[in-house]
Amino acid sequence: NGTKRYITNAAKASMFTLMARTDPDTPGAKGVSAFVCPADAPGISLGKSEKKMGQQGAHICDVIFDNARIPATCLLGEEEGKGFVTAMQVLERGRLHISAVCVGVAERLIEDATKYAAERKQFGQPIGNHQLVQAMLADCKTEAYAARCMVMDASKRRDAGEDVGTESSCCKYFASEMVGRVADKAVQIFGGAGYVADYGVERFYRDVRIFRIYEGTSQIQQMIIGRNMVREASE
Repeated sequence: NGTKRYITNAAKASMFTLMARTDPDTPGAKGVSAFVCPADAPGISLGKSEKKMGQQGAHICDVIFDNARIPATCLLGEEEGKGFVTAMQVLERGRLHISAVCVGVAERLIEDATKYAAERKQFGQPIGNHQLVQAMLADCKTEAYAARCMVMDASKRRDAGEDVGTESSCCKYFASEMVGRVADKAVQIFGGAGYVADYGVERFYRDVRIFRIYEGTSQIQQMIIGRNMVREASE
């Protein structure tokens, strides 16, 4: 029983991965198991589709469990109590994925803003000739490059079998905050044109806001990074 909120593309899914406490006598994460179950299983229903600020191509709604019975054959993995471990493995990869998406969006915004600055003329010259516009472009380029390097480094380490729990959180935290700043500067460079839908920059501005929220908020990433640092220093 319960409700999981804001599930992306839940209405399109045929299967759900869910977590449930299978051992009520074991406190914490060790009593939680992971399951893969059909979306139309008895007791599972969906809430209404939510209207969002951005990312209109991805629909979200609640998944509601009302006395849902999930058979033991749906257990993910070979034994109970491994649900949290499974979730953390997925989150680590997911955070790197979101970080890479943030880098790609930032680079697209920088490309569009630079092209606009080179073409848009004010007072007889391109606005890109003005030093303060160049400064905004330079800030965007520097931050996007730093995020790209972080994501590439953490991804290579993960492919090599290293534990990159801290690094993936660092990437997610920095890249998601970075693309928000880049989007804001891109709108500023476009000026009034950046506030209307014709140029598309305003859509990116709305779309990137969610990156600081899903796959763990920026504040969650800060907690993970700081906690891991203190634990490693104490070992």
